[in-house]
Amino acid sequence: MPGPMNARRFATLAVTLALAGCGSSNAPRPADARGQAEAPLDRARFNQLALRLNLPLYWAEDDDSVLQPSEVRSLLFYGEPVTWVVDGEATPALTQAIARIRAANAEEPPADPRRALLFEELESVAPTLIETDLRELSAPERAFVEHMQTVASLIDAIYARQRGMDALRDQVDPNDPLSQSVFRRNWGPECLGATTEGNEACSAIEGAPSPRVDAYPSALQEDDGFCAQLEARDDASALLTPFTVVVEREGALVAMPYHERYAEWMRPIAAELRAAADAIGQAPNEEALVTYLRAAADAFETNRWEPADEAWAAMNARNSRWYVRVAPDETYWDPCSQHAGFHLTFARINQGSIAWQDRLTPLQPRMEAQIAELAGEPYAAREVSFHLPDFIDIVLNAGDDRDAFGATIGQSLPNWGPVADEGRGRTVAMTNLYTDPDSLARRRTTARSLFTEAALARYTDDQTPALLSTILHEATHNLGPSHDYRANGQTDVEAFGGGLASMLEELKAQSGALYYPLLLQSEGILTRAQIEEVWLDSMVWALGHISRGMVTPSGQRKPYSQL
Repeated sequence: MPGPMNARRFATLAVTLALAGCGSSNAPRPADARGQAEAPLDRARFNQLALRLNLPLYWAEDDDSVLQPSEVRSLLFYGEPVTWVVDGEATPALTQAIARIRAANAEEPPADPRRALLFEELESVAPTLIETDLRELSAPERAFVEHMQTVASLIDAIYARQRGMDALRDQVDPNDPLSQSVFRRNWGPECLGATTEGNEACSAIEGAPSPRVDAYPSALQEDDGFCAQLEARDDASALLTPFTVVVEREGALVAMPYHERYAEWMRPIAAELRAAADAIGQAPNEEALVTYLRAAADAFETNRWEPADEAWAAMNARNSRWYVRVAPDETYWDPCSQHAGFHLTFARINQGSIAWQDRLTPLQPRMEAQIAELAGEPYAAREVSFHLPDFIDIVLNAGDDRDAFGATIGQSLPNWGPVADEGRGRTVAMTNLYTDPDSLARRRTTARSLFTEAALARYTDDQTPALLSTILHEATHNLGPSHDYRANGQTDVEAFGGGLASMLEELKAQSGALYYPLLLQSEGILTRAQIEEVWLDSMVWALGHISRGMVTPSGQRKPYSQL
């Protein structure tokens, strides 16, 4: 049975996401910046050390293993931006950063046990650059992007509050880059690496305090079974709504709407979205986007998200050059999987999706009929009409979109309301993630460690198998029983609880990703060899999640690992 979650997130053991800004930068070679010749530092190692030092600095792909002026990038989401290059010359900040990175390369793990674990966590990952060149934009588009960057920073602020990050920020040692880097990247003090997650001693804060999410009173969260207790209450349906937080008033638990709880950020977001609409409205053929931005602004002031969902569902690859989703949507972050996390997905439309939509849209009724037959009574096939995935190239992610490890590569939204219930949601596949040479090389190396040479005959660096799997996964979220479907009088959340319901929804979707290629073969769209490429890619994807473990340190289910 389905649950309220429907994003397909991809994570590999050794990848974490960094995001570059819009422009390009210049920097001198390390030898010039230091004023003396030095042995070259491996680029991957350079970037790993910059992450360990919490420096918003990235050395982009090069041809000669020497840092060139055009290869330095300044990263977003590290706090105040740092200028590394001015007029092709190194700033003092860059000179100092290179010196720190070279010194860090020779460092041993710290003697302090807590910091040694942080060292281990950051040594186990390799940052990946997501970069978009927007220098050719028109003036209205540039103004639009600037407003969306401001929206991103405000969304980050709300999400940090939701995650309980704000309450602990002052306890992080400002002079310890290890602690600062882990805290910033992980949205809190807890370690999330493959070898460090679950180790209570691995924390960005001395004493390893347990973060408390903002969705529930802090005292309530001291009991490990508080989610089950809430779900068993007679007023659970009133308390556990997606766009509220549970607060205590006069000794009673009540639901407080988001626009009241987070007014200090939601009102400025609304103003920025209207300013963004004014800006992009000066560009041609963006009426649908303007309508959505204004509807989203209203939602941030009223907490009524359905009108914004209607405007958003009316957008597609044919009526806008941009993709924007700004709202509270997924509930993975919540230990009870009940309340929606704020996020911003900001991307450019990739027109390559139109050909796949034209191929697959006519098959929607057959896909629904097949899943209805498999589900059996009492479920009956519905009339479905949903957007097959638009392909988008991420410009920036904010809030719940920006994970410590990995990134969302496909998503179907919304999760609630008439648009979701009637199968009119919108689905996207992110086409510029994990396509860089570093990511491709790491993934192939991992696959070789898991599969025989015979199986790897169907392995390819081509992104089509992964894209097809994502398309079919997201399509299946719109098929079959929806989140409000009742069996024996109960929805999935009522029957199983939020965590298990979420996993079962993802299991349904991924089962569709494995099943429907056979339908495409019968239609002459895929060959048997292509189907086997999709299946192998799905197995690599699945094993990547399994390697991350089945539950979080707090015992919360990891939906993708468990499916």
